[in-house]
Amino acid sequence: MKSNITLIGMPGAGKSTIGIILAKNMARGFLDTDILIQINQQHSLQEILDSQGYLALRDIEEKEILKVNMHHHIIATGGSAVYSDAAMTHLAQDSVIVFLDVDFEQIRQRIHNFDTRGIARAEHQTLDDLFEERGRLYRKYADITIDCRTLHQEELALEIARQAKPLMI
Repeated sequence: MKSNITLIGMPGAGKSTIGIILAKNMARGFLDTDILIQINQQHSLQEILDSQGYLALRDIEEKEILKVNMHHHIIATGGSAVYSDAAMTHLAQDSVIVFLDVDFEQIRQRIHNFDTRGIARAEHQTLDDLFEERGRLYRKYADITIDCRTLHQEELALEIARQAKPLMI
């Protein structure tokens, strides 16, 4: 049995927003790994990307996630956490992994700052490329996939809790 819920998905999928609602509803702590990186690195994600590149950001992300050791939390990962098998295996030890599945058009509408949002990607990769590449990885690691197309944030949080509770302590 597991004590955490970890949310994975594309940038703009609502991991942080839904995670906060879910943590409140379930009386759990909340951790956003993107914020953790920014606090510990003393730089924004975009600043890290600009100065060190996307592979360095992914490496930093992996190291920060591997340090996470908490229970009874909702964890929202960065969209690129799934590139690290080590990080995802670490999270899966005590987390139900939930993929927030949002369709491409919704992601495109939500992300207006693709080039400055701090998204770990190769210079040539488009949003469409990332959506396709990461979608396979999200599905690979997910214990539960939540279709986010028709439900509002509060409804999504309730649905996540409903599906995750049987897998948790």
